[in-house]
Amino acid sequence: MLLTLAALQFVSMVDFMIIMPLGPELLTALGIDATRFGWTVSAYTFAAGITGFLASPLLDRVGRRSAYLVLTLGLLACTTGCGFAMNHPQLLALRCATGICGGLHKAVALAIIADVFPPEKKGRATGVLMSAFGLASVVGVPFGITLGTRFGWQAPFFVLGVLGLPLAVLAAWTLPPLTGHLGSGTKRPPGDFVATLILPPHRWAFALVATLMFGAFAVIPYISTALVANIGAKETQLPIVFIVSGLLTFVSTPLVGRLVDRRGALRVFCGIVPVSAAMMMLMTHLPRVGPIGAIPVAALLMASNAGRMVS
Repeated sequence: MLLTLAALQFVSMVDFMIIMPLGPELLTALGIDATRFGWTVSAYTFAAGITGFLASPLLDRVGRRSAYLVLTLGLLACTTGCGFAMNHPQLLALRCATGICGGLHKAVALAIIADVFPPEKKGRATGVLMSAFGLASVVGVPFGITLGTRFGWQAPFFVLGVLGLPLAVLAAWTLPPLTGHLGSGTKRPPGDFVATLILPPHRWAFALVATLMFGAFAVIPYISTALVANIGAKETQLPIVFIVSGLLTFVSTPLVGRLVDRRGALRVFCGIVPVSAAMMMLMTHLPRVGPIGAIPVAALLMASNAGRMVS
């Protein structure tokens, strides 16, 4: 079951990430500038955030498997639709639709882990799920870049749509119904949702996650464009950056999950955050060092960012 969730997480992460390294090609193909490209990347996250806020009271009213399968099919349909976009407004709208399904898809996957795995194994299970980010960087993104440069930027989206269909069937077979939460969740009044939002410990938790996301995605979507424009890398060298970053992330995230189970999430988090902050500052102040100088910085940045999300 965990491998099935991780495999579909891989598809979801490649779909989320592939738009970033395709930036130089999209700027030319769609005739857009860096600002509109930034909105294209951010549309996914904005849509996921808004929909997550509005749909969260409803997610506990249905079985986890049913919700997960519906969102999986919606994600695959929207991903495939991105390949049919003819201009920037169409692509922007489809990235919003993909974000609606993709954000909830990740949330339900984490809810399934919370329901199934005991507390002493949650860190390890979350680390395996998050390792899909590393695998997406190692395999998915470089392969997507190759497809995009040879067959057009639309090709990766078509391939992801086809790849995800058998995984959706596998999920329907491997996931249990997971309806144990329905006994009381369906009868909760709307006031409970408001109380969840305004409870002081929850407010700090939401603020923390929002800050992490803001800090990461103010920089990460522009790494590929900056590598080409400012640091001296060629577009053909971009897959190397993602392969090295993905390998480090793929190895490090399960280890972080094990550390969380052994040492506690807070201690691990406090150890990773300074590393992430240092890499963020270094990445945004790199001179024209070429890909050799930029690769280890980008790799440590992505790996530390994934590690702090696990913790």
